[in-house]
Amino acid sequence: MSDAGAAGGAARSATAPAARQRWEPWNDPSQRPHVEIVDVTKRFGDFVAVNNISLDIFQGEFFSLLGPSGCGKTTLLRMLAGFELPSEGQILLEGEDMSGVPPYERPVNMMFQSYALFPHMNVEKNIAFGLKQDRVPKPEIERRVAEVIEMVQLGPFARRKPHQLSGGQRQRVALARSLVKKPKMLLLDEPLGALDKNLRTQTQFELMNIQEETGITFVIVTHDQEEAMTVSSRIAVMDHGKIVQVSTPAELYEYPDSRYVADFIGEVNILEGHVEAREGDHHLVQSSEAGCTVRTGPSGEEPAGRQVWIAIRPEKLQISLEAPDDQSTNCMAGEVWDIGYLGNLSIYHVKLDSGKMVTATQANMARLIERPITWEDRVYLTWAPDAAVVLLS
Repeated sequence: MSDAGAAGGAARSATAPAARQRWEPWNDPSQRPHVEIVDVTKRFGDFVAVNNISLDIFQGEFFSLLGPSGCGKTTLLRMLAGFELPSEGQILLEGEDMSGVPPYERPVNMMFQSYALFPHMNVEKNIAFGLKQDRVPKPEIERRVAEVIEMVQLGPFARRKPHQLSGGQRQRVALARSLVKKPKMLLLDEPLGALDKNLRTQTQFELMNIQEETGITFVIVTHDQEEAMTVSSRIAVMDHGKIVQVSTPAELYEYPDSRYVADFIGEVNILEGHVEAREGDHHLVQSSEAGCTVRTGPSGEEPAGRQVWIAIRPEKLQISLEAPDDQSTNCMAGEVWDIGYLGNLSIYHVKLDSGKMVTATQANMARLIERPITWEDRVYLTWAPDAAVVLLS
């Protein structure tokens, strides 16, 4: 990575959060992608692991490939690293076709889930190994190793061997070993999978800080939606070898393109219905599952009678024992079937009059003495029109 790239990363880390949020090179036609994946397909015999994918990733992004096991995300990552070659298509890094470039000559490092540390070497030697293989001068090795050890906060453990470290510390050693060679892109294959929940959450934020400080493009493979939502500038959701949507975390959550994406990202209630009429830039959808007319948020012009699905997130639903004055629009009625108490919020499973089961969540703003809503209560679920998203597939 160039000094200019590092300076750019440092500049971004010193910028106010509001300014960072406006950093959207994918929406700027003048910006050239750092990585261009063009019509890439990968076959293993008759099996198509990656199916005609095109994708642009920009310098300084923390980009996630998200999907269930077997969706092709790791295969795509391995093609970026050079461990697999595309059956069709091209992968370009800074405009250069990587097809004939072996993994060891690519300005890319890959961090594996297993970490693959050398058990007989201490932290310093593990980190320095790649630089020694590249015949980097000893003073330069010492300087760069000290730099990354400080960055990942491993100073007190520099002389320890891997078996003397915790899982989180071993993960940092693997990260430091990947960063010390100053790659233009760092690939991370489920890097936090071996960590417990609390350490995993803490390490996600550490990864974000390190990525921002270095300005290196990070591409991470994960099946964990929360992890992808936390660390990413953008996320590509994959299914059966294809990319089904690429968006920022907020756009994926609030405006999914399909039932698959809505269901895969977080919790969601999906109701079937038919377009009844259009009202301004909203639709009126008749849903027998909901037992009411659903007034949706702004959406495309769909013809009357078209089958659609409505996605409503559980936290968007207001649950009450009192019936609203108007029960004909954006109001579902049912019986509390089950309750989950998670401390900060309560989860209500409500069986609607149609038999459809939906979920509503309610923040616990005050300490509970008695539950205001309990099992077998008849309740009413209401929501603002903008909370209902129209899905066509």
